[in-house]
Amino acid sequence: MIKLKSLALLLLAMVLGPAALAQSPESTKTTTNSVMTIGQRNPALYDGAQALLAGNDEQGVMLTLEGQKLAQGAREEEAALSNLCAGYIRLRQLDTAMKYCDTLLERNPNHWRGYNNRAVIYLELKEYEKADQDLKRAESLNPEARTVKVARAIYMDAVYPVAPAVEIDDRQGGARKGNDKNR
Repeated sequence: MIKLKSLALLLLAMVLGPAALAQSPESTKTTTNSVMTIGQRNPALYDGAQALLAGNDEQGVMLTLEGQKLAQGAREEEAALSNLCAGYIRLRQLDTAMKYCDTLLERNPNHWRGYNNRAVIYLELKEYEKADQDLKRAESLNPEARTVKVARAIYMDAVYPVAPAVEIDDRQGGARKGNDKNR
């Protein structure tokens, strides 16, 4: 099993972006590294994202669903959909998470986080070909994204596991004693 909760937390952090985490709820400033810094215009989305980041998954999803109803514009809608996808991944409700990822990608087929989130779902479902397709799309849209690199590493570990290069035989058998006599 992949480290799903850790990766989902990383996905959420990247949706908000580092600048968003440092800003107060009163701010409505957007950043280039995030979908949207959610603030005064939609405090439920901001509070939902903060709850998800804090590990309060159920509360975070509930607040994000509330904020989604009040979303103003495509950026807020996409932020809500992306966070709902990641939140439901954390709740291990993969079918529901998939619906939010699919809705996000229907609205914006160039949303790299949607592909990355959906790839995480496919990884958990062991649908590696689909995960690889979504990762390739996410990589083409944002090749430097840290979360895409993490998801790709998880994919590689699952599909191409690395066997240990060195095996240590710590048995105290006769063959070893024989070698000691020759020294």
